[in-house]
Amino acid sequence: MASQIAAVVRGKNKPGFTPHVDCGDNVIVINAEKVVLTGFKSDKKEYLRHTGYPGGQRSTLAKNMKPSRLIEEAVRGMLPKNRLGRKLFTNLFVYEGTEHPHAAQQPKPLTF
Repeated sequence: MASQIAAVVRGKNKPGFTPHVDCGDNVIVINAEKVVLTGFKSDKKEYLRHTGYPGGQRSTLAKNMKPSRLIEEAVRGMLPKNRLGRKLFTNLFVYEGTEHPHAAQQPKPLTF
């Protein structure tokens, strides 16, 4: 699911795809609480971050993270690691319930 979301955010599904341009769409993911990790990933998969201070590396297991954060981290890892990737990540919205504040934009459902 995350790889297909990353392709839509990047715009790779469009015929006019250009690698250096934000030609993708905004993506709204709902019902993120239903995400399931297979195998022992929830017990063994670690996500690392750094506070910016010496000795500030922090790790969190997947089972202790919010489901919306799991989806965000998976998609962020598939986007480019530059200023374009940071801009593209702002086009992703993940919500744990079925409600979202984007109804005025008339989103169309994508099925994978």
